[in-house]
Amino acid sequence: MDHFPVFLRVHGRRIVLSGGGEAALAKLRLLLKTAGHITVFSPDPASQIERWADERRLTLVRRAMAPGDTLCAALFYAADEDEAEDARTAAIARADGALVNIVDNLQDSQFITPAIVDRDPVTVAIGTEGAAPVLARAIKADLESRLPAALGPLARIGKSFRKLADALPFGRARRDFWRDYYFSAGPKAIKEGEPAVRDSLDTLLEAHLHREARPGHVHFVGAGPGDPDLLTMKARRVLDEADVVIYDRLISQPILELARREALMINAGKEGFGPSMAQEDINALIVEHAQTGAQVVRLKSGDATVFGRLDEEIDAVDAHQIGWDIVPGITAASASVAAIGQSLTRRQRNSSVRFLTGHDMKGFADHDWATLARPGEVAAIYMGKKSARFIQGRLLMHGADRHTPVTVIENASRPDQRVLETTLDALPAALSAAQMSGPALTLYGLAPREAAAAHIEDRADPLFHTPVSQTQEAL
Repeated sequence: MDHFPVFLRVHGRRIVLSGGGEAALAKLRLLLKTAGHITVFSPDPASQIERWADERRLTLVRRAMAPGDTLCAALFYAADEDEAEDARTAAIARADGALVNIVDNLQDSQFITPAIVDRDPVTVAIGTEGAAPVLARAIKADLESRLPAALGPLARIGKSFRKLADALPFGRARRDFWRDYYFSAGPKAIKEGEPAVRDSLDTLLEAHLHREARPGHVHFVGAGPGDPDLLTMKARRVLDEADVVIYDRLISQPILELARREALMINAGKEGFGPSMAQEDINALIVEHAQTGAQVVRLKSGDATVFGRLDEEIDAVDAHQIGWDIVPGITAASASVAAIGQSLTRRQRNSSVRFLTGHDMKGFADHDWATLARPGEVAAIYMGKKSARFIQGRLLMHGADRHTPVTVIENASRPDQRVLETTLDALPAALSAAQMSGPALTLYGLAPREAAAAHIEDRADPLFHTPVSQTQEAL
């Protein structure tokens, strides 16, 4: 992030612009929405600028800018549409201590003006750091259509009520009050005019002052395989409302960014065959924060109900009579099989699929390997990289065809996703050569769709898996 987004208070402060043409007009249309004192320097201003000056909306100085003209200015815009003149006026402004923007010159500007959605006092700023102005305008147009015009008046009335709302306890009590106002009581009352909105605020505050504090609650949330676009709408909502987020090691940073910025973020990561937070400590953390009245999100990679030790955490919460719910997520098997264009089950191939974990080796050893070794069987093996040789040995020992296709998907659904196509006999060596460091899921019995289609004519038996031509790694 080269440009850090801030909202600068310009009420009563000087904003200076040099220029009188189209570039100047475009900036002034935006600047005139502010409460700043605007001064324009131009020997030949456009007629619209002259009209704004006649209306006393800005001060027009009919000459080129000179040293000292930007003293005490908060912002300066160089908009002469002349490279040499823009460089000259920008140098003057910098010497006078103003922040400088040169129109269409990102490199030499100290700040940029974003695309703005204006629902005063609600303002949404959209910036692309100059990389894609067309995209910024498209996002602006989309937000303009989504945000109702009444949002501005609701926010303005709410702003005048802030001090009275301070009678509520700080934190969740106030957030609940304002959520009820902006998403329920306010929109209903605004249809009858501003006096009705003010009355609804008084009534709502009285109700919240006498309301019992909401008890602590735990949301067990499946974060999916890593792509934030695969989160459910409910998962996004509870993340936005969370007081505490206790998350796993595999949760991607873009998903963590969706949590409420003031939420307490706690890394409770577990690492297969490595240092981990004990499950008992995780249970205690969940209970501890929920007992304070917090809304706790226990954020688990994939789906919380698949190899997530969910039952142990629910038992701990139940033991302290704390409310909870489960928000399902997309499990890694679904994302991984989608990445190779296959389905987990297919008519005349397999009517069932097994989900296994290579992390719990004791339970893993007791699996029904003889059944899985039969032709046409499919399994999704979680956390199986380090146990690949064990998996291979068990399956071969029980008669599996050594040419059975195996596909390993690393970082499924993420930008750095990798697909390793191999066979059972080459699995350990292929994994070693690929040097996968991210979370990976192994699909036994499935090859990427293209590879499977290429060999389908060579199959003597539709249930028999022919070998992939050779071990491949596809990015």
